[in-house]
Amino acid sequence: MISLTGGFGHLVVAVACFLAAHSLTNLRPLRHRLEAVVGKAGFYTGYSVVSTVLLVWVIAAALHAPTVILWQQQPWMRWAPSLVMPAACLLWVCGLTQPNPFSIGPGGAGFDPARPGILRLTRHPVVWGLGLWAGAHLVPNGTLAGVMLFAPLLIMSVLGPRVLDGKRRQSLGWEEWQRLADAAGGPMDWPALLAELGPWRLLGGLALVPVLMTLHPFVIGLSPVP
Repeated sequence: MISLTGGFGHLVVAVACFLAAHSLTNLRPLRHRLEAVVGKAGFYTGYSVVSTVLLVWVIAAALHAPTVILWQQQPWMRWAPSLVMPAACLLWVCGLTQPNPFSIGPGGAGFDPARPGILRLTRHPVVWGLGLWAGAHLVPNGTLAGVMLFAPLLIMSVLGPRVLDGKRRQSLGWEEWQRLADAAGGPMDWPALLAELGPWRLLGGLALVPVLMTLHPFVIGLSPVP
């Protein structure tokens, strides 16, 4: 019998539920049925809430799992999250505050192909941010529980953009998807990117870093300071 009060069984169940919940969205008949009941906005709002709750569950299960060391933490490893998290936070804030017809975020309503913002860098900024967070935290967390937590999230972040692209091609139609993708994915223009993001998104992303660092000891129980 699997214990849900700690141990690796609890962590396996939590990770399996998290991955299963994300896989279910690829079942188009199920997704369309749910969207017909609660609407597209309701579906994605509910999906975001469920994903967040399940992620919190996975993290809590990992924190309560037994400690099995796979590699010893070296002092330099603690710098990986601190150096990477500003980029992850910028991707999250920018990705969640502008229209995006391609990926996770507020949806494509109001998207201007002439001003794609963070989509100049990637069509999937929130997923990229999750991948950076998972990869950076995997480095200093060389326990079995740490690998079980961060490795699946990193793999999902690497494979996720391809899956999302396929889903959006189907929903938008090949020609419309290609038109928007070509407009967003032109030659990188850094001055235009910074202008389109604006100061508030940039400041918001950077401000999120000290907020997370302050909350980290209270939520996780460990200081993030190298």
